[in-house]
Amino acid sequence: MERLFVLCCVFGLSLSLPSNVFEFEQPQNGGNHWALLVAGSNGYFNYRHQADVCHAYQILHAHGIPDERIVVMMYDDIAENSENPVKGNLINHPDGPNVYEGIIKDYTGKEVNPETFLSVLKGEKDKVNGKVIDSGPNDHVFVNFVDHGAPGILGFGSKTLKAKKLMDAIMFMHDNKKYDKLVFYVEACESGSMFEDLLPKDINVYATTASNSHESSYACYFDKTRKTYLGDVYSVKWMEDSDKEDLTQETLQKQFSITKEETNSSHVQEFGDLSIGQMTVAEFQGLQTAKRHFSEPTVKDYCADKVKSEDVPLESLRRSLNLVSSKEEAVNIQQQIEQILKEREVVNKTMKQIIAMATDDHVLTTNVMETRHKISAWDCYEEVVETADQLCDEYLNIPENDYALRKLYMFVNMCEMHVPREAINAAIEEVCNVGKVNIQ
Repeated sequence: MERLFVLCCVFGLSLSLPSNVFEFEQPQNGGNHWALLVAGSNGYFNYRHQADVCHAYQILHAHGIPDERIVVMMYDDIAENSENPVKGNLINHPDGPNVYEGIIKDYTGKEVNPETFLSVLKGEKDKVNGKVIDSGPNDHVFVNFVDHGAPGILGFGSKTLKAKKLMDAIMFMHDNKKYDKLVFYVEACESGSMFEDLLPKDINVYATTASNSHESSYACYFDKTRKTYLGDVYSVKWMEDSDKEDLTQETLQKQFSITKEETNSSHVQEFGDLSIGQMTVAEFQGLQTAKRHFSEPTVKDYCADKVKSEDVPLESLRRSLNLVSSKEEAVNIQQQIEQILKEREVVNKTMKQIIAMATDDHVLTTNVMETRHKISAWDCYEEVVETADQLCDEYLNIPENDYALRKLYMFVNMCEMHVPREAINAAIEEVCNVGKVNIQ
């Protein structure tokens, strides 16, 4: 009778407790959740990238992944930026909550670079001065990367992360049993090229990207007060879905399908082991019932103002021009617009001259500029991009000029059309270094 009384008391107590008390942080196989969240860019025009990553942190934190297993990399130059009228505040959709509140910042400023990212991902504690993904064979790892991109490249401020370097890191993690399942969500232009024909299907890695291998990703939610875009379409779509769904019931494939359908500006892609898509979102974004849900955008046709990533600086200025009250402000903005247009003209002339000199063939030059090839000649492509990065900073400013990044497909084309890399490198040297006056 006494034993029955105790059991009844325990049972009665369990009924009175909140429903999330008996939920677990750990994946079903008994491992841990780990997350690496990265905004690689800096500068106020890129406000949306850090807002995306801060929002992602809030989702994972609210769903029970502890801070000691979430690593955040962000330049952190937006919240207190002189251009930000609401200091200490970042929002990810119109009239949204402050996603910067309580954010952990493990790596900031120049610490946000490809080398640190790869070391953190691989768990190389001796190579960094901060937290790493110290995961093991039973753990689930979630990586969310947001920045600019180009064929086989992700931007990291003034540096780039090459696709093959990322693949090497993934294979290192696989070979050293650093995860049970690994999931990537990547927001960048041409981000599909980071995984297409590269990511194996049998190493328990699943990746989704904002775009395919040859198109831009898109920004949205222009804010009249902040005079910039608050989010990226792909990112806000998956996060707004995570904000409102029961993640223990929704699969990754379902979230992918919703994000793909609602991201009607670019073609959202998936790669790797697609069977992982049948697992729940909670297995990677946290198993606990969220203690805090973010409100949805109040406008019904949200993201109707979407714009290509490379057009964000120009479109932000054009929209801001309609908001200023003084002639002085209008003149200043118009000068910035004219400067961007001038820089674009220089990029176009630079690329055209490089191609013409490297190919020495009018028809081939036209084909290089007007077609799109997948990357297979990786060594050639990576070498000529590196040459252009080193010698053409004044004219192309790779990778910080997103408009110039959109032109790197022409280097892909030349390599795939068997234009000798020596000829391409020589043309870059001649146009950007020796004969630079010709492109003014």
